[in-house]
Amino acid sequence: MLVEVKAPSPGESVSEIEIAQLLVKNGDFVEKSQIIAELDSDKATLELYSEASGVIQFSVSEGDTINVGDVVCTIDSTAQPSHSVEKNIAEVKPQIVEQPSVVSPAIPSVPSPYRPPTTSSVGPSQISPSHPPISHTNTVQIPSPAAKKILSEKGISPSQVSGTGKNGRITKEDAIKAVPSMGTTPQGVERSITRKKLGSLRRKISQRLVEVKNQTAMLTTFNEVDMQAIFELRTKHKESFLEKHGVKLGFMSFFTKAVVTGLKEFPDVNSMIDDNYKVTYDFYDISIAVSGPRGLLVPVVRNAELLSFAQIEQEIVRLATKARDGQLTIDEMTGGTFTITNGGIFGSMLSTPIINPPQSAILGMHNIISRPVVSNNEIVIKPMMYLAVSYDHRLIDGKESVGFLVKVKESLENPVALLMDGNEHQALGL
Repeated sequence: MLVEVKAPSPGESVSEIEIAQLLVKNGDFVEKSQIIAELDSDKATLELYSEASGVIQFSVSEGDTINVGDVVCTIDSTAQPSHSVEKNIAEVKPQIVEQPSVVSPAIPSVPSPYRPPTTSSVGPSQISPSHPPISHTNTVQIPSPAAKKILSEKGISPSQVSGTGKNGRITKEDAIKAVPSMGTTPQGVERSITRKKLGSLRRKISQRLVEVKNQTAMLTTFNEVDMQAIFELRTKHKESFLEKHGVKLGFMSFFTKAVVTGLKEFPDVNSMIDDNYKVTYDFYDISIAVSGPRGLLVPVVRNAELLSFAQIEQEIVRLATKARDGQLTIDEMTGGTFTITNGGIFGSMLSTPIINPPQSAILGMHNIISRPVVSNNEIVIKPMMYLAVSYDHRLIDGKESVGFLVKVKESLENPVALLMDGNEHQALGL
């Protein structure tokens, strides 16, 4: 009996899925519920499971884009495993097909994007001054309108591209495959180029980032915060907090609380533009940017204003773990009224974060460095962090953006009074 395995739907708004990786080969014997492929959508990565035990035959290849509900493979449930498979059936694991780390640059079907310059064998003295210069019309390559636009965007001259169209015309496909010249390769040096199609999630991220740069009036304001008070609180309570709640007392709960405090005082920062309307929210769904295996994901901590320090830390750990394992759902990444991103974990000293649309602002955290600062007219060493808020100036004026960031700074520098109502033990649930 042939069992069809179809592409599942990752969410209501998603109609297409890309085959990211096939984890078994055609003709392999697979077990029921074994992971056989990874699928990419523009919102999440899904794992595809075998619906029966038997011999598998794929009807798609890696990199293919298919519709939700299309058949990915069939499984012959009447087929029996080979002797070698039966011998190891007790420890069946998904067979991962390793991909070569470098793609061979010699691809016969791809025309060379380079065209060496031609030199005429006729010297200047051999050309009659009464005749115009010789024109080599047979070497002129005229790009199609679409190809001309693509080459212009890439900064590539048509003379550098070999056309495969009629009479050497440069086609759109030629322009897409063309790459800028990298100069003359040194003698005796072997160099290769890897060309890999972007996954659908990465393409969607790229599209959204370009859109927000083009469609918003984005500005960034900066400040710095003294992290000494938070350092002392974490050192003082980290062991009892971990023992009581099962998670570490990190920085994100303090920053989430400080952001909510600032948003309450400056509601425009918690607003969005919808055509000719301003939409302001009376709740605080805070998006937390986390790095997943296939790119940056932004799960949402819902109603952060109602959560305790421990609940925020537990929710962030839960979402970050699902992001790392590629198991975030569409709902967990939908919405959000404000975003926090922490480039400091990668060593970033200062940056201008890009707004997460359709939101109107984002807070960027950076690394903490001990450096000399002036405190009470004395130079002292303190752990300092730069903060950055990027905002849409169409909706948020400088007064609101600067005021919001100052409020966040004040809350972080005096957390017991401004974030814990004067009772740190009660606030931390100890």
